[in-house]
Amino acid sequence: MLIEHLQSKLRAIEAQSLTRFLREAESPTAPHQTVRGADGLPRELLMFCSNDYLGLAAHPRLAEALAEGARLYGGGSGASPLVSGHSVAHRRVTDTLADWFSPHIPKARALGFCTGYMANLAVVTALGDVETEIFSETLNHASLIDGSRLARARTTRYGHADVAGLRTLLAASTAKVKLIVTDAVFSMDGDIAPLPALLALAEEFDAWLIVDDAHGFGVLGRKGRGSLEHFDLCSERLILVGTLGKAAGLAGAFVVAHETITEYLLQAARNYIFSTASPPAVEHALLTSFDLIESEVGQQRREHLKALQLQLAQGIKAILKRHRGLPWRLAPSETPVRPLIVGGNAEVMQLAARLEREGLRVPGIRPPTVAVGEARLRITLCATHTVADVDRLLAALETAAADMERAAA
Repeated sequence: MLIEHLQSKLRAIEAQSLTRFLREAESPTAPHQTVRGADGLPRELLMFCSNDYLGLAAHPRLAEALAEGARLYGGGSGASPLVSGHSVAHRRVTDTLADWFSPHIPKARALGFCTGYMANLAVVTALGDVETEIFSETLNHASLIDGSRLARARTTRYGHADVAGLRTLLAASTAKVKLIVTDAVFSMDGDIAPLPALLALAEEFDAWLIVDDAHGFGVLGRKGRGSLEHFDLCSERLILVGTLGKAAGLAGAFVVAHETITEYLLQAARNYIFSTASPPAVEHALLTSFDLIESEVGQQRREHLKALQLQLAQGIKAILKRHRGLPWRLAPSETPVRPLIVGGNAEVMQLAARLEREGLRVPGIRPPTVAVGEARLRITLCATHTVADVDRLLAALETAAADMERAAA
C-alpha cells in the first residue's frame, strides 16, 4: 500500500508542475559549469543559480588550503565536538568569528555547526522552551520554520517586514521570554529585513533578535561581515546565525551570541551535541576564506557584484517596459538575489526550460518555497560573472518576452 500511496502523491505533484529533479555537475561551481541534463548528456551552461556570491568556491587558494588541511588533520573529525571532534582548526574559526562580531555583540562567542539548517534548528529549539513565545517572519527560511515547529514554545507569525504589526503582537505577549526570528536577506526575494527597527522592538519589549544572515554574510558590509556590519548594529540581544557554504565558498555554519547564550547552546542544542563535527580540513580552509572576504579581493568582488546587480535590474526593467502585456515583475532587491516573478508553475518552468535550451541555467522556484501564484526565476549573481554574461541573459529574456507577448496576442 505504501508504494501505491506514494505513487499517487507523486502523480499529484507532477500534475501541479511541481516535480523536482537532481542534476549532476561535472566541473567546479562557476558561472560556466558543465552539467548533465535530463538526457544524461554533459553540457556547459551559463549558471545564474549559485549562492557562491563572491565566486570563492573554486578559488585556487581555497583548494590549496583544503589540501593543506587534509595533510594536517586527515579526513573526517571522527566524533561530535564534545567527544573528540573539536580541533584546533575549529577553535581558530570560532575565535575569528567572535572577534569579527565583537563590535556588534558584547561578550561575543561563536559556535560552529555543519550546516545552516542545523544551526537554525539548534538555536530555535534550544531557546524556544515552554516559557517562550517565538515571533517568526512570514518569509523565513524553512529551517527557521521547522525550528519553530519543533520548539516547545508558542509561535506567532508576523507579516513580511511588518514592524508595526510585530509591535502590536509583542505588546500583547505575556511570555517570559520573547524571540524575534528573521532572515536578514530573504533567500527567495533578495530584500533585507528592517533589522534596526526589529532590534529597537527587541530593546523596547525585552526580547531577543535571532538573525539568519545566510545570504548577507560575505556580501553586505564594508568588510563583508554581513547585515550587522551593514546596519552598524550593536546589542547583546542579537543572536546571529551565518552559513559558510554560500559567499564563503566552503561549508558549515556558525552562531555568534553573548557568551552565556552560546554556552547554553553548547550544553542544550541537540543538533550540536549529537552530530559529528565538520571535517577539520574544511575548518582550516575557512580561515583562508575569511582572509579573502575581508581583503582587497573581497572588496573588489563586492563592488563588481553591485555593478552587475545594477546592470541586471536596469536591463530587466527595460524589458518589462517594452513588454507591458506580460504579467512578469521584478522583485525589489539590494542583493545578488534578483527574482523575476512569472506567476504560474507551468509558465515559469517553461521559461526556465527555454533558457536552458539556449545554454542558461536559471531555476524556476515554485510552491511551497514561494506562495501560490508567485512562481519565479530566482536569478543569482556571482562576482565571477562578467558584464557579457549578464548581457547574454538579458538578451535571452528579451527574446522570450517578445515571443510570449506575440503568442498571447
